Amino acid sequence: MNCFHGIRRLGESPVNDHEISLPVPTDEELVERARAGDDSALDILVKHHHAAVYRVALSILGDEGAAQDVVQDTFIKGFRAIAGFRGEASFRTWILTIAANEARGVIRRIGRRKETSIDMVGPMHSEAKGPDERVVIASEAARARMMMERLPEKQRLAIAFRIDEGMSFREVGEMIGSSENAARVNYFHGIRSLRGLMG
Repeated sequence: MNCFHGIRRLGESPVNDHEISLPVPTDEELVERARAGDDSALDILVKHHHAAVYRVALSILGDEGAAQDVVQDTFIKGFRAIAGFRGEASFRTWILTIAANEARGVIRRIGRRKETSIDMVGPMHSEAKGPDERVVIASEAARARMMMERLPEKQRLAIAFRIDEGMSFREVGEMIGSSENAARVNYFHGIRSLRGLMG
């Protein structure tokens, strides 16, 4: 089944209003379709979450190649287990948790975390309005990334998940294996330490 059948070439007129107002399926709908054997739903889920899975893997591993391998392993593992997804957390949180676990598994196998090159990291994205977040996403984002390497893992990940992925503190806690309050503490301690490191 071609999931792009409703997309027309540039310049073509739509046949009716229905074609230009098709609702975008939610992750929940896509998961149900995937469980029913709809491969196109799996493709759409990958497109929706590929970038976030990659950022999570890169935040933990600090290596582009290893992060790309984790992305592939994450979706393979996730889709094999999709029948067991119960919806207690969002699909996004579920797949990102798998990515984090896969990345930590890589670290355990290689025995150390590779240092991040400044050339590997992209800008930090955020819609946050608080002054602390603005410090982190200022013009020295690449330098902030480098300084984040010095933070304890939970603080570093709390900052990355909160700022890069826009996660709530409850979601951050699920990702780093702590309570919501502990995630909040890790985040604010990390921000404070990062500000100190950046002078």
